[in-house]
Order: sequence, then structure tokens, then C-alpha cells
Amino acid sequence: MGQRDGRLTAVVHGQELGPRRTGAIGAVAVEALARTGGPAGCRLGLIGTGPQGWAQLWALSASATHRPAEVAVFGRRRERAERFAARVREELGLAARAVDSARAAVQDREVVIVATNSPTPVLEADWVAPGTHLSTLGPKTTTHYEIPPELAERAAVIATDSPAQAGSYGTDHLLGPTPLTALGAVLAGTAPGRAGRDDITLFSSVGLAGTEVAVAATLTRA
Repeated sequence: MGQRDGRLTAVVHGQELGPRRTGAIGAVAVEALARTGGPAGCRLGLIGTGPQGWAQLWALSASATHRPAEVAVFGRRRERAERFAARVREELGLAARAVDSARAAVQDREVVIVATNSPTPVLEADWVAPGTHLSTLGPKTTTHYEIPPELAERAAVIATDSPAQAGSYGTDHLLGPTPLTALGAVLAGTAPGRAGRDDITLFSSVGLAGTEVAVAATLTRA
């Protein structure tokens, strides 16, 4: 609503804007925490072929420092992963291919994105090489989690878009709230991000409620 006259300014479709907002925050996290940067881009592995995984690649395709040089995609259904990779090539201009296993998507990658609804881990902690950045978007409770707890134990930094929001989920949150660092603090330089080249960094996406409104307000002013 307009601040002065109360008139309707815009109608926001959350099903579309929500993943785009999450993708944009995820891209910022990769730029802040991932090791590889520069014109060469990064080798990226993606587990999950839904809207959230797509939005992460959509945002990263515009990154000046971490645009993926190649993308390995794994999904439960090979045919869907093939279609997803083809869409990435055609619409985002990224070199993408479907792979036969989650391990093939994770090993030897500078950046790994996990965007599933799985209640059990879709990868093993020892597949993740030193120096890797991993973003997790799916379930992260102590009873339903898409990444193994051992991976959090290996991470030098665990960042999130909102420690307060992660904390509000209660004590059953797999990654918080105690060890979580605010992504905003990393960006502001008041909290450490990547300290060493071989550090594993982890970004726990919780969604940052309310940002759709801020993004929509910016778009309506553009």
C-alpha cells in the first residue's frame, strides 16, 4: 500500500518471488563464503531439480565473481535431471549436465547446493572436499535433514540469513542457533567468513521472512 494514500501499489505472487529472493540471498552467500572467484567462475554441484535449485542457479548466473563455469546436476529421476540441465543451458547459458549419482555432483566441486525435501541425508560428509562451500535449503531439523550432521561438524563457518529466525524454530534445529553466524555480519566485516583456503563453509538458508516485501518494494520503484 502507498504510505500516503493507502492505494494498492503491487500484488506479490509469493510462489514466484519467494524462490527468486531465496536464490538471490544464496548467491550473495556463495560470493561471501566460497573460495573460487574471478572470471573463471566455479565448478558447481546441485542436488535437487525443483524451483529452489533453479532459482539458485538463476541468481548465480548473474554473479561477476562466481558464475558457474560448469554445473553437475543430480535428481532422483534421471529424466527430470536431464530436462533441468537442458533448461539451464538454454535459459541461463551455463554448461550443465546431469550426473548419475549425488556423489558425482558433490565431489571435486568448489560450490555445492542442496535443495531437496528429503528427510534423510542425500550426501555423505566425506564426499565434500576441503575448501568446498555448501548451501543447504531443505529440511534441517534433528529428525529430518537433507545433509548429515557430520558435515556441520567439519564446517569452519556456518552462516545463515537470520540466526534469530533459525533460533525461533526451537532446539530441534540441526544447525542452530548457537553456532550460526549472520550472513549480514560477514558482509559487514564484523564476523569472520572464510579464514583458510581449505575451510569448509556452510550456508543454512532459512528464508528470512519479510524480504519478499522489501524486494517487491524495490521492484515497484525500478
